[in-house]
Amino acid sequence: MATREHEQETGAVACSTKQTQLGEGVRWDARRGEMLGVDILAGRVARARIDDDGSLAYVREYQLPWTVGMIAPVEGDGGWLLGAGQGFVYLAPDGTHRIIAELSPAGTRMNDGACDPQGRFWGGTLADDHHEGGAALYRLDRTGQTEKVLSDLTISNGIGWSPDSGTMYLVDSGPRVIHAFAFDPDLGTISDGRILVTVPEDVGAPDGMTVDAAGDLWVAIYGGGRVNRYAPDGSLRKEYPIPARECTCCAFGGPGLNRLFVTTATEGWTEEQRRGDPAAGLVYRYDTDATGLPAAPFRPDPDWWQELTR
Repeated sequence: MATREHEQETGAVACSTKQTQLGEGVRWDARRGEMLGVDILAGRVARARIDDDGSLAYVREYQLPWTVGMIAPVEGDGGWLLGAGQGFVYLAPDGTHRIIAELSPAGTRMNDGACDPQGRFWGGTLADDHHEGGAALYRLDRTGQTEKVLSDLTISNGIGWSPDSGTMYLVDSGPRVIHAFAFDPDLGTISDGRILVTVPEDVGAPDGMTVDAAGDLWVAIYGGGRVNRYAPDGSLRKEYPIPARECTCCAFGGPGLNRLFVTTATEGWTEEQRRGDPAAGLVYRYDTDATGLPAAPFRPDPDWWQELTR
C-alpha cells in the first residue's frame, strides 16, 4: 500500500491490496456498477464495486485457462467478451466460458482491446518475444465475422475512439507511438493513419488508454510511473504520477465517472522483488476534473448470439 506521504505527494491513492503480475484491462461496467479488470499472465478476471471511499471491494474473480488481455460487457446478456489466449472468448456470470474465434497464430496472444461505440469488439495482439511486426489488430463484428484490420504492429495496445466516433486511436508500445485513424462508424473501417504522439524513450512506453467525454486521451505510461493526458491534437496537457513504474491501463469509473483507475504490474518480478516494492502491482485512483465514459458494450446480432450461447 502506498504511504500517506506518497499519496499526498502524487495525488494517487492505492485502492487495492493484492499485487498483480500484469494488471490490465480496467473497464467500468455500467450494467452492474462494477469495475472490471484482468491479470493477463495469471488468466484472471475480477469484478469489483467501488466503496464510498473509492476503494475496490471485490465481488468475484474468475480463473481462465488462458492469458486474458481484455474484457467488455455484452449488451442484452449478463456476461462478458474477452480477448483471451489467441482469440475471443465469452465468459458467463457463472464462470462457464466458450471460445468464439481463434485468430492469432502460435507464439502470440491477445493483449488489449475494447468495443467501438457501435458495438464491435477490437482486439490487438503481441508476439511472445515482442518482435517487431509480430502483432496485429482484429475486429469481431456484431454478426460474429472476424477480420484482421492491421498487421505489422509490434505490441498492439490501448485503443479508443473520439466522442463523435470520427477518430480511432491505437497505441503500439514497441515504437512508443499513438496512432490516429479516420474511423467510419457505419462500416467499422479505418483510413488515413498518422502518428499522433511519440513518447520519448526516457519517459517510457504508452500502454492502455481511455478517452474522456471531452475527447482527451488518458494513456498509462509503462516504465514511466504516470498517466499522460493528451489533447485530441496530441499535445500533452498534464502528467499524473503513480507510485508504481509499470503503469498498464486506465479507465474512469464510479457514479460520476470522474475517478480515474490505473492498473499496474510486476511483470517478470521475483517474490522478493514484489515484497520489496509493495506499491507495485496495485490499482490506483485519481479524483479528476474530467468525466469519463463507461465501457462500450459488445452488441451482438441477437440471432447469432442466441445460437452461440444456447
